[in-house]
Amino acid sequence: MTKGPATRFKVEVLDGERTSRREDVVTTEEPLELRLEWPGRPPEPLVVTMRTPGSDFELAAGFCLGEGFAVRPDAIRTVAYCTDVALTREQQFNTVTVTFDGPPDREPPQRYGVTSAACGVCGQQSLDELADREYDPVDPVEVPVDVVRRLPDLLREGQTTFNRTGGLHAAGLFTADGRKIVVKEDVGRHNAVDKVVGWTVLNHHSRKGLVLAVSGRAGYEIVQKAVAAGIGMIVAVSAPSSLAVDLARQSNITLAGFTRGERCVVYSAPERITRPA
Repeated sequence: MTKGPATRFKVEVLDGERTSRREDVVTTEEPLELRLEWPGRPPEPLVVTMRTPGSDFELAAGFCLGEGFAVRPDAIRTVAYCTDVALTREQQFNTVTVTFDGPPDREPPQRYGVTSAACGVCGQQSLDELADREYDPVDPVEVPVDVVRRLPDLLREGQTTFNRTGGLHAAGLFTADGRKIVVKEDVGRHNAVDKVVGWTVLNHHSRKGLVLAVSGRAGYEIVQKAVAAGIGMIVAVSAPSSLAVDLARQSNITLAGFTRGERCVVYSAPERITRPA
């Protein structure tokens, strides 16, 4: 079976003139192959992504929504680990098959290949294709400024594996009053977003009125996934990119970055972060 989210190694620590040996906990990174199938078509490999094991089904479902394959709420019939007898047991738990009730809502392109933990728009073959994608309008959400400022701390409370390894990104969905819906961790920031969005897909939970909080920077891929999921506000601990700001403004999403302590920088739709009268 695949490893857990953290792996132990024996290490040597050099600290000035001192040398010590101890056991260190390191974030696990393993490949996950995603396969798609629907009636009349056998499972076919689509992409291999580097991820932290855990919430693999949510990751697969969120990826399919973000790529436009599963826009309809009932598009996905099942998500399961592969039972191909040709695979070893460990490989089986690193291979997930998503079965659709019919053809996907968007025709999958050719196999994407291997994507790294840093890649977020790995599914798209060109920036032109990204620009041509059409999404449903995003429902705007208003959030009090004190809630926005608290979101990084609320997200941090759910980062249990980060507490042990210091090597994971996190994403979380929260209500406008700061109530946690779900928090997921992964070595890839885009995977963490896919996991929380996929959680809503598999649990049939509405994303309307929710806020996406991310532990690192807000790149284009983060905003694109929020747009695809219909999420109206993103709060990031670190900086956004220029493409992320452009897409947030085009999509009517509120995007806040550098959210630390009492300070945050709002790059789009600032009127939806409400202040006390």
